[in-house]
Amino acid sequence: MAAPGGAASCEDFAEFQELLRVMRTIDDRIVHELNTTIPTASFVGKVDPGQTCRELYESLMDAHTNRERIIKNCISQTSAIVKTLKEEREKAHEDAALLKQLRKEQTKLKLMQSELNVEEVVNDRSWKVFNERCRIHYKPPKSQ
Repeated sequence: MAAPGGAASCEDFAEFQELLRVMRTIDDRIVHELNTTIPTASFVGKVDPGQTCRELYESLMDAHTNRERIIKNCISQTSAIVKTLKEEREKAHEDAALLKQLRKEQTKLKLMQSELNVEEVVNDRSWKVFNERCRIHYKPPKSQ
């Protein structure tokens, strides 16, 4: 499997999903991260919450950008394969193996496209939690 941030293998959908699961760790652990790094009122002097929130913001932005890039890249690769298989299918109507491969790739493409929806939900949840805890300590640039 490719390393997070590296090139993802789009051949095997299970491997693709596992890579995304690993890359979503930051989003899965955001509540814990905020609870352990953003101080309560009694510990405000010991930690700089503005710096901590800025670092978490940058980590979230990087993670979200990398995952979206990987998902869209795999969708593009799989779409090209589906297009090629459709063209081959036009020439060989009776090829059952080709039809089976085409259907398999079309299914994989639909699953990858659904990962974009999952990504949107994961990102929205993370930004909601981030904004609840960090809004008074750090104001992100207006691009978010």
